[in-house]
Amino acid sequence: MNGQDLVRSVKAVSVVGTARGWRAVRSAWRRSRTDAVGLPRRGAERARVPGAVTGVEPGPGGGVIRFARAELRVRVTAGGAVFWGWDGAGQEPSYAVVGAGPEADPRAVLEPDKEGGWRVVSERVTVVVSRHGAVEVRTPGGVVVRRDLPPRWWEPVAGGPARWLQRSEVAPDARFFGLGGRAGGPRLRDGSYRLWNTDPAGSFGPQDDPLSLTMPVQMVVADVGTHLAFHDNTWDGTVRLREGEEGAGSGHDRPGCSELRMDGGPLRCWVVVGAPARVLQVFASLTGSPAVPPAWALGYQHARWGFGSEREVRRVVSGYREHELPLSALHLDIDHYDEHRVFTVDSERFPDLPVLAKDLAEDGVRLVSIVDPAVKADPDDETYASGRAADAFVRDARGRVVEGLVWPGESVYPDFTSPRVRRWWGGLYEERLGQGFAGFWHDMNEPVSFGAFGDPTLPRSARHALEGRGGDHREAHNVYGLCMAQAAYEGLRRLRPDERPFLFSRSGWVGLQRYGGTWSGDVATGWPGLRASLSLVLGLGLCGVPYSGPDVGGFDGSPSPELYLRWLQLGAFLPLFRTHAAMRAGRREPWEFGAETLRHARVVLDERRRLLPYWVTLSQLAQRTGAPYVRPLWWAAPEERSLRDCEDAFLVGDALLVAPVLEPGVTRRAVRLPRGRWYDTATGRAYEGPGQVLVDAPLSRIPVLARAGSVLPVTGADGRLELEVWAPARGRTGSGLVVRDTGEGWEAPEVERYVSRCAGGGRVVVERDCGDGELREVTEGVRVRGLDAAD
Repeated sequence: MNGQDLVRSVKAVSVVGTARGWRAVRSAWRRSRTDAVGLPRRGAERARVPGAVTGVEPGPGGGVIRFARAELRVRVTAGGAVFWGWDGAGQEPSYAVVGAGPEADPRAVLEPDKEGGWRVVSERVTVVVSRHGAVEVRTPGGVVVRRDLPPRWWEPVAGGPARWLQRSEVAPDARFFGLGGRAGGPRLRDGSYRLWNTDPAGSFGPQDDPLSLTMPVQMVVADVGTHLAFHDNTWDGTVRLREGEEGAGSGHDRPGCSELRMDGGPLRCWVVVGAPARVLQVFASLTGSPAVPPAWALGYQHARWGFGSEREVRRVVSGYREHELPLSALHLDIDHYDEHRVFTVDSERFPDLPVLAKDLAEDGVRLVSIVDPAVKADPDDETYASGRAADAFVRDARGRVVEGLVWPGESVYPDFTSPRVRRWWGGLYEERLGQGFAGFWHDMNEPVSFGAFGDPTLPRSARHALEGRGGDHREAHNVYGLCMAQAAYEGLRRLRPDERPFLFSRSGWVGLQRYGGTWSGDVATGWPGLRASLSLVLGLGLCGVPYSGPDVGGFDGSPSPELYLRWLQLGAFLPLFRTHAAMRAGRREPWEFGAETLRHARVVLDERRRLLPYWVTLSQLAQRTGAPYVRPLWWAAPEERSLRDCEDAFLVGDALLVAPVLEPGVTRRAVRLPRGRWYDTATGRAYEGPGQVLVDAPLSRIPVLARAGSVLPVTGADGRLELEVWAPARGRTGSGLVVRDTGEGWEAPEVERYVSRCAGGGRVVVERDCGDGELREVTEGVRVRGLDAAD
């Protein structure tokens, strides 16, 4: 403990209150003492670089290239993904990659390259390794997409994990995206980004980093092409980005640079090159297909920390019904627990939770429960007693159960990196299902342990199973939330095998999409928080997690009616559409903001309900292709630089362009358009892209534009699915995919394909592609829009 920590301890006691403050100080001291004993000191280190190449050993998809002081394994997969790993690092073990990973490309050839290096040549990509260990990924035409310089290691002389550094160069015009949930994105500027899942310990804004879900995944977009780079390493690390500059320094280009430093773990990387859609499709095949949420989870949901009682829950749900506002789900936070203990219910405030859940379900409202990982260290607690009997909790280096401080007080933590513990934990959800809950949200699973100073998590020396390999929290921390999601998902599948589980998690890692989605965490109430909400969703989608959303209205404080409405309008076009707020924050029910806001909010919620079939389609397509529901404007045209720099608008699927209002007092805003014709869905006016246009954005709505020729599935006035077709420009055609909801089970629905074209006399023809080479015209359940503005 240093002097700064002592000051923080005194502040914690004086500010938080004596009892709670002392507990926070004691928790932090305990964590520091545990690490002082359990973590070895690094001591002297020796620096190392690969040296010169000495030989090769061909293998499937590539081979092993040996250097004087290291060796490099290179492999190109059948799908065109490139894997490389230094010093024996292979594809396994991995928490991200499903199974044993993709098969090697049998046609890839390892052959000598000029200047003493080697290269792997395949149909989709060429990998060139220099004689000193630089790795270049090139297109088949020879264009360099990415160049990883020879790495550096710092190995402890006395043994232990090696720190390493990897510098990479990209095109001067490249833009960086991804790295998980980053509030300052979606385009990542020059700066340092930490790879350590962290509870910000309060509401956050664009300036705060890191947050709860970090990922070593970069999407890089440049004129030479788009590529994704994923360093499969779960340890603590830092990425430093520097955008390039064209014509810098006497007319010479300066490449963009990414510098990755890791505190341990393997130095291995996957690189996928191609169009954004193809890149994420390959990445999904590598890390797992996104789970499909039930249709109701794509509707509007309401949450609050502090409903307090069954009576209040019924009052809020009745308010939605009385005001004729659609509501799909209501979420209960930790205040419904008995003394904040997981898998319990406060029977005084919620005397008959199953009856409440049944009554809500009859009104079409599902009940969703929060689940925290920390278990109160109390012998009288059933979950604690069960976990002790199963030896399920994380221990320190001396074999003692690690205790932390969370909402229920002194708590212990399941070791979700153990398959045995995951199975035990998954069985506990039977209690939640018995209470009538239909879905679950995981919180505090970075994991969090309150403390007056230091890192608010478990001791880094805490021991974990890591699938039987053994290791400590330095390696397990970032995958703790991912493994918790896996435990719940697999447990729910066993308990309710005929239903798709619905869960989302505050923390996680690469592969979280296999089990569900995520949400922003405690985003600050304010206009910067509104902007951060969009950044998080777009960034996560480009890392393979398509289902996410913010706390609409912000977590803390009381939004103004204008801010609340603008946030609601944005949230209606994001995958997870949920209001949420802290216990002492202002209300978030639409009728609490006055008659005008209520009127406009009704339009927003009705539109979300009308577009539900489109959201269902996007969720099914995401599972098949890995494409996020919400996409940056450059998705289909990454070569257009103006789109790469646009951060205040986005696409929903291929058909809709949404331009939210992110600043106060705005009633008209500029909208950047990709190539093609776009219709203002409110006025029907047509605009031609590429370019920038001014569009009205009154308080009642935000600009939403539809791509000409699009075929969207929507809910018609009679409640049945209808095809909304936006007239294609003369001489052009359009298309759309439709996947109908088949319920909450596992039945794989059919993907219906439609095309639209202009016929004579201003008539638009819609035809279904039957897959047999025939197009059959569809006339029933079709509504054509935009004809008045079409040529």
